[in-house]
Amino acid sequence: MSTVDRAAKKQKVEAENAGSDSENEDHDDVQVASNASTEAALTITFQPLAVFRVRPVTRCTDTLQGHSEAILHVRFSPDGKKLASGGGDATVRFWDTNTCMPQFTGRGHKHHVLCTAWSPDGSRFASADKTGEIRNSACERFASSSKDGSIKIWNARTGRQVASLSCLKWGGEGLLYSASRDRTIKVWAVEGDQVGKLVRTLVGHAHRINTLALNVDYVCRTGPYDHTFKTFDTREEMQQAAQARYDAIRRGQPERLVSGSDDFTLFLWEPAESKKPIERLTGHQQPVNDLSFSPDGRYFASASFDKKVKIWNGKDGKFVATLNGHVGAVYQVCWSSDSRMIVSASKDSTIKVWELANLKNAKETLSGHADEVYALDWSPNGQKVASGSKDRTIKMYVRYDKRVLGYVLTGIGIFFLL
Repeated sequence: MSTVDRAAKKQKVEAENAGSDSENEDHDDVQVASNASTEAALTITFQPLAVFRVRPVTRCTDTLQGHSEAILHVRFSPDGKKLASGGGDATVRFWDTNTCMPQFTGRGHKHHVLCTAWSPDGSRFASADKTGEIRNSACERFASSSKDGSIKIWNARTGRQVASLSCLKWGGEGLLYSASRDRTIKVWAVEGDQVGKLVRTLVGHAHRINTLALNVDYVCRTGPYDHTFKTFDTREEMQQAAQARYDAIRRGQPERLVSGSDDFTLFLWEPAESKKPIERLTGHQQPVNDLSFSPDGRYFASASFDKKVKIWNGKDGKFVATLNGHVGAVYQVCWSSDSRMIVSASKDSTIKVWELANLKNAKETLSGHADEVYALDWSPNGQKVASGSKDRTIKMYVRYDKRVLGYVLTGIGIFFLL
């Protein structure tokens, strides 16, 4: 047999063997498929990306003065056009965020202004002082908390007290959540004939509870206003837009509440559904000062006396990261409106800006305050950050095309008003 004939015969045998192997492989594939479980299911969840991006602020260049005592709290109005401040000098001051000029000073409180609240449409505002006295509110119904351990629900139009409870987070499901030194969280009904009725008590913390946060906090605060700041012709349109935003964050799930305590722990709850916590979260080595959910509800941040900020999964409470950098206790944390960045305020007199994509080091460290920074807020449009300090000043940071303009206001607490 010639060499050519032998080569041809070899190729024929190899081809036959390859065909046999292929049939076996096909048979094996069929066998595997026949053994596969028809009950196995894969759940795919789509999470849309943010439709706009907030850029980090970097420095402050101007100062606005007015308050004569330390600033305890700052807050932007839902549309970010106004800033309100209240504090140790017993006044509430309102500022225009574009010009940084004072617009109005509310007087009448006899003690430190400790807490304030905006209506979601930004047209109404309430403030309360150390004695529990409430001033300047035009909303239909609001809640106040006091050092005496009581919560009061008021009808602002009649000035009549609707119900008296005992501190406080108002959600969107007709429930009010109160935390106290008695180590419990109480869930109250605030709608219909059940106003003031205790729904359930949440127990788990071993020491007093310092802070609460809801995954719907941001949409409850900003109401119908998103990054487009669309204008509305009627109140009904505003209510519909606000409801749509609220439903989008909930995604058909109950509101989630997180609590932080002097016992160094956090608890994640679904208080409308159960009195049992979803998860007990540990990691902090000192009391927890503040909690804040990202606007999209996917994460929440915790600030502690241990000088750390920690990031957690907003759905199951799983630990995500620790932010190291502050050399003093961290008093407050706040998210950007696109949920991509965090700012933290500290006893070390600095503010740090962190990016969720890179949490190893702070993106920016903002200095300028001469004392501890107590208060912090990021405007809904993402362009401004306001901070309030023991040094009696408020600093405002604004970024436009890589150039940052800063403004500083002096006082106790700051809040923006529509």
